[in-house]
Formats: sequence, structure tokens, C-alpha cells
Amino acid sequence: MTDKPMFILIAGPYRSGTGGDPQAMEANLARLEAAAWPVFAAGHLPVIGEWIALPVLRSAGAGPTDPLADQVLYPTAERLLARCDAVLRLPGASTGADQDVATARRRGLPVYHDVAEIPPLARREAV
Repeated sequence: MTDKPMFILIAGPYRSGTGGDPQAMEANLARLEAAAWPVFAAGHLPVIGEWIALPVLRSAGAGPTDPLADQVLYPTAERLLARCDAVLRLPGASTGADQDVATARRRGLPVYHDVAEIPPLARREAV
């Protein structure tokens, strides 16, 4: 158990393996988001880089397959990891998620591979 809520980056495939297919990317985002509730229910705050990066891209008139995406998606995760306490790495090939794990390890942050590994908050807030 932990006595402080953690800010946990959920990392996994988003664009990887999709060939730029918007429906496949949406399905990948849905898999990332499916992990958000269990992280929150354990007393922590989940975050997914695309929740921040996609609106940034849209505001620049771009999308996830635009050349600008590499200048937004990866740096967003890097900036988030400066604030995060841990990473939850979901299964699947993903260069970006692998970079997130490497960054987390360099910074001494725990990397979990299953929600069950995440220590629950000792004093849970009402949900």
C-alpha cells in the first residue's frame, strides 16, 4: 500500500501496427482507456499521453498521422513523465511506450505491467 496517490502514465500501442487506420487507433486508445478505471479505483490518477497530445495536434490543424505528430506525441509523454510517479505498460509493440518505460527507468520510477501490481492507496477517497 501507499499513503499518497500516484500520477500514473498508461503506456501502450496507439499508432503502432495500425498503418494509420483511424479505427485501429481508436481501438488502441480504447484499450489504453480501459486501464484508467482500475488505476483510479486503486486510488491513483491515470493519464494517457494522447489525452493531451491529440487536442494539441488538433489545435495545430494536424492529426495523429500528420508529420507534426512525432513532434507532439513523444514529447508530450516525455513532459508528462517529468510529473508522473509511475508507468503502467500495457502489452503490445509500441516504440513510444518503450521510450516511456526507458525514460521512467532512467528517472527511477516504477514500471508496472499489470494493474494488480500497483500498490493501492491506503486511505481511499470516496468514488
